[in-house]
Amino acid sequence: MNKEIISNKQGIILIFLYIIGEASVFVMGVEAKNDIWIAIILSIFTALPLVLIYARIHYIFLDKNIFDVIEVSFSNIIAKIIIIMLIQYTIFLVEVTLIGFSEFITIVSLKKTPQIQISMIFSFLSIWMAKKGLEVIANWAELFFLVTVIIIFMTVFLITPKMDYNNLLPILYNGTKPIIKASFSILIFPFGELLIFTMFFSKFTTRNSVYKVYCFGVLAAGIVLLIISVANILVIGVDEASVLYYPSYTTVSRINIGKVIQRLEVIVSIVLILGGILKISIGLSAVSKGVCKIFGLKDYKFILVPISLLIINLTYFDFGSTIEYHEFGKKVYPYYSIFFQVILPIIIWTNVETKKKRLIDNYR
Repeated sequence: MNKEIISNKQGIILIFLYIIGEASVFVMGVEAKNDIWIAIILSIFTALPLVLIYARIHYIFLDKNIFDVIEVSFSNIIAKIIIIMLIQYTIFLVEVTLIGFSEFITIVSLKKTPQIQISMIFSFLSIWMAKKGLEVIANWAELFFLVTVIIIFMTVFLITPKMDYNNLLPILYNGTKPIIKASFSILIFPFGELLIFTMFFSKFTTRNSVYKVYCFGVLAAGIVLLIISVANILVIGVDEASVLYYPSYTTVSRINIGKVIQRLEVIVSIVLILGGILKISIGLSAVSKGVCKIFGLKDYKFILVPISLLIINLTYFDFGSTIEYHEFGKKVYPYYSIFFQVILPIIIWTNVETKKKRLIDNYR
């Protein structure tokens, strides 16, 4: 497989947009209520050791993705089992991502359009981008990064007159338990989903680049998510944010400056759509690379279409309603994902560290 190289800046932007794209329409850590800012900060510091494990796996084998690392560090049968498990998780991750984006478009804009059609449009655009490869995806992300940042900070600035700082008081009124629960939820989504970059990235400009890309990407995205979530709470309050599917969309709808600057909800959709195409294309690439590793194929790009069609079909059958989808995301997804995002990478990393010298000698 070709080793595609991107700059540190592009890697950080990819991680930033991957996190921000979908999470920007939600209030992250709403379970913590008034202490949401504490939960997000705690989740950022919790996420850093996790992404350092992801980075360490890359650091030991600089020009290999996690599928390559698994292949050289485990026996043949165990390696294939682990790779299949990661493929299954990534397929599911792409599926729920695709459902999330298509449901957002259906609910807020195209109510009479079948959701499957929107899913197909997202998928075909993502296939086209994934076929162009990592370097093109990175260039595309770099192009739209500034647009995304400007949109986010512009909307936060314009909504400032509507903010009520009493919405964050009193501090620690509900104790620490909701904060811990909320920070765990944020750790899994969106930070834990960066596991997909261990499958997507393979070669970095220098050995230390991998740490810079993961850490700076998480810190930048975490700070922006903190700003977005706190802004939502300040404008619409905890109670309303807790019951809305897309609180950011409602928050932006409150912008009304001189009855001239208003109805800016569409810009939230722009951020979501840009992030959606990027996130799905990265997921499709990761799944395809894993399938290629299982079957010993050289080029992952030619199987992008059948994998995408499979995922589109899964989106049609797995969830019966929007309520079921969101309930799954809140109550099941965090506990389902912890094995793949935390436990399995720790097992892989520990195995690689204990066999590092022998593995590197054999690799060379």
